[in-house]
Amino acid sequence: MFAVLFGLSMDYEVFLLSAVREAYLRDGDNRRAVISGLARTGRIITSAALIMVSVFLSYLLSQDPVVKMFGIGLATAVALDATIVRGILVPATMVLLGRGNWWLPGWLDRLLPRIDIEGDSHQETGHQAPEPATADAS
Repeated sequence: MFAVLFGLSMDYEVFLLSAVREAYLRDGDNRRAVISGLARTGRIITSAALIMVSVFLSYLLSQDPVVKMFGIGLATAVALDATIVRGILVPATMVLLGRGNWWLPGWLDRLLPRIDIEGDSHQETGHQAPEPATADAS
């Protein structure tokens, strides 16, 4: 049951942290970034959690007691994870850690690839993105 819950709750975390990171890169203010990220994702995370809780509670319609136990356990765990962990603990910890949220050891920073899915790396670094190479037709 823990593995299922962990897999389901990770999308909340990635979604929340992506929004916070995007706001941090835009403003450079950690506290404002956490507030902005939580405000942007709060309704979506709550809606997704309510949908999953509803689905898991529908397991109570089953005749099998094991399925009923899984339904109650998963519904309770998702509700607690979305409210307590993702809505209170993670944002509070991120505000308390401040710039420490974004610290990365230099050796690890050099090893990790720079991936820019959105294609706007020039906005966060202040540099213009390189022009795409064009093949000469002649």
